[in-house]
Amino acid sequence: MSIRDAEGMYRAPRKIRYESPRYPGKTITVPEGYESDGATGAFDICSDSWWVHDVICDRATWDDGTPINAWQAAAVLSDILASEGRWARAIYWRWTTYLIGCHKTRKNGGWLWPRR
Repeated sequence: MSIRDAEGMYRAPRKIRYESPRYPGKTITVPEGYESDGATGAFDICSDSWWVHDVICDRATWDDGTPINAWQAAAVLSDILASEGRWARAIYWRWTTYLIGCHKTRKNGGWLWPRR
């Protein structure tokens, strides 16, 4: 994790390329220097999860341009946390993120929010 700047933003210290084991062939790339406010509404932890999730929420697409829905966005966050050994956070951040976070992805569909 990098240090917050004067505006309260983090900058990605390196390029992060996430390849989803759940969604084969799908990737999300966080460019070096990408700005983030951290784990929005939660305690900031040293994790790739919120970097990847912030890119998802900004774009609402995979790197190949296909849409990501709300459930997929929450699943990716959860999968990264689980891979880092953060099992409890993987569960409650998934549901919290799905229910109240990442509004752009809801336009792409999901369990509670049909595609519009």
